Amino acid sequence: MTETTKTHVILLACGSFNPITKGHIQMFERARDYLHKTGRFIVIGGIVSPVHDSYGKTGLVSSWHRLTMCQLAVQSSDWIRVDPWECYQDTWQTTCSVLEHHRDLMKRVTGCILSNVNTPSITPVIGQPQSESSQTIYQNNNNVSNKPTAAKILGKVGESLSRICCVRPPMERFTFVDENANLGTVMRYEEIELRILLLCGSDLLESFCIPGLWNEADMEVIVGEFGIVVVPRDGADPDRIMNHSSILRKYKNNILVVKDDSNHPMSVVSSTKSRLALQHGDGHVVDYLCQPVIDYILKSQLYINASG
Repeated sequence: MTETTKTHVILLACGSFNPITKGHIQMFERARDYLHKTGRFIVIGGIVSPVHDSYGKTGLVSSWHRLTMCQLAVQSSDWIRVDPWECYQDTWQTTCSVLEHHRDLMKRVTGCILSNVNTPSITPVIGQPQSESSQTIYQNNNNVSNKPTAAKILGKVGESLSRICCVRPPMERFTFVDENANLGTVMRYEEIELRILLLCGSDLLESFCIPGLWNEADMEVIVGEFGIVVVPRDGADPDRIMNHSSILRKYKNNILVVKDDSNHPMSVVSSTKSRLALQHGDGHVVDYLCQPVIDYILKSQLYINASG
């Protein structure tokens, strides 16, 4: 497939990130590597979206701390960014609502309708600016060629989204551009197909099978309209999990399971293990969390006692 016919993907991960671990970051990396190897996709960005404080999970520290830790964890990444939209709402938001928010945001910023997994859009994915105020998305102040390459356009889109989404806290912005994705080929923006896919571990996929836990209408939207990228964890078998849910079976083709090293060392890392290691002074915490996050936790005295 050519660069113009591949689907451009933004990976969105929702969760507590209490705290964010090396496993979370590796989940993004493993998913991107796998999607690139299929030859069908180009991952142009990743979004970490921490849950609202009112989610009510025991030991959940404040969103300010979790946002800061997430930002520290991705500060060396050139393609993953942290989005505070969930945390800044009046109350907890469903995963479906978060996906729809980012889809609508992309539509407003780019003036386009994003395609979904069932009915690819026949409209331009990166379209012409719809008003004078949106001209800055495509503005090129340099003296180089003004041809709208994918890298130029998606870079501008990423910068615009960062300005819109990441108003607080005042942290460094991260764009959606993946410098290693070979997006330099000049292409018409009408030819770029873009999708937002939910990125999750097999534990979240398994939760879809618990009766009454998820709203079925939301599941239809999440799996049927957006699609999921699943990274296996703790030796779980996503194919077996999918057979326990009629909705997952119905949209099985929209669920992309990462096929890489099933014994990946990060597949057993979790926030729970990280919190326990911190509480017990276990030196293995360095295997679970990156050093800037550990330093922040110690400085802020988070998770040191059982109450969080």
